[in-house]
Amino acid sequence: MRIARVLALLACLAAPAPAVADTAGNAQAAAIALLNAIDTLSEARRAPDQVAALTQAIQAHEAGLSALREGLREAALREASINRVLEQQQAQVSRILGAMMAVERIEGPVMLVHPQGPLATARAGMMIADVAAGMQAEADRIGALARELAALRELRETAVDTLAAGLASLQGARAELSQAMADRRDLPPRVGDDETRMLALLESVRTLQDLATGLATRPSGASAELPIFDTARGRLPMPVIGTQLRGFGEADAAGINRPGLVVATEPGALVTAPWFGTVRYRGPLLDYGNVVLLEPGEGWLIVLAGLDLVYPRQGEVVAQGDALGLMPGGATGADEFVQADQVAGRSETLYLELRQGGQAIDPADWFDLSGEQRP
Repeated sequence: MRIARVLALLACLAAPAPAVADTAGNAQAAAIALLNAIDTLSEARRAPDQVAALTQAIQAHEAGLSALREGLREAALREASINRVLEQQQAQVSRILGAMMAVERIEGPVMLVHPQGPLATARAGMMIADVAAGMQAEADRIGALARELAALRELRETAVDTLAAGLASLQGARAELSQAMADRRDLPPRVGDDETRMLALLESVRTLQDLATGLATRPSGASAELPIFDTARGRLPMPVIGTQLRGFGEADAAGINRPGLVVATEPGALVTAPWFGTVRYRGPLLDYGNVVLLEPGEGWLIVLAGLDLVYPRQGEVVAQGDALGLMPGGATGADEFVQADQVAGRSETLYLELRQGGQAIDPADWFDLSGEQRP
């Protein structure tokens, strides 16, 4: 009966262990990418066009940080999964060991003689051998899980240190970019709205659509000199690294729906121009925070709202990929930022609209969202 019970318990443990994820490889690759981005910062400082070089360095930093945080999340989930497996099987393994110890307390000669004869004795011996083999296999599996758990903990410690170094480097790059933008001595904007007319328009608008419609009736006139916007349909890059929270016309928790995309970003994330265009307006607007209205073609407007710092001036012509500004929260301390990100994820939101003739259209038809993930 003892042997039968041991075999029954082993059958409960026969399910294969969870597949080992390639977490370590992903996190290590992300850490290497982030360290490479840190190295590029020193090169950016020596580049002839510091603004462009720093913009690229910041984008590399943000991509590396995002990948490394994802690797840390994967490692934390895998670690929790292993701990659950070990906790669930601790009681079963203890019972098996107790049964085996009870068998071992039986005197040797008695174990070798079965009351039902030699055939039953042979069967009992085979069952004991199966039990021993099963216990060894289970011990090997638990040992492998314990080793993986130790490796994940070591990986996490190293990754957190790399993450903190990358964040410090990123904050330095953002400060240098802001200074480089402030020091830039460009010629006066080639195209600009009459300030008096713009102020009058801003005082009269009550919605973003009012402003967009008013600007659509007075195009900047620079569209003919820019690449044709219609050719960019479906392949516009997202202006920021982030995760889409709500799509076109989707209601938020308060039941308010807006004709644009809401994208969750990291604090202080860099926002870049998705296409060539003229900055028709930059500054605070209603309850949208700081807004950039970019005219990529006559009758078109790209609306970017929720920024903390805006770089270009009104009337300035920007190229695709140029830095437009930074999201709020970039001054968060490194330790606080690392811990908060692991638990809560991205905490700032960028609002993105696309309008033609003052009317909003779904940005998903124009922007490449293949890299976006919805929660």
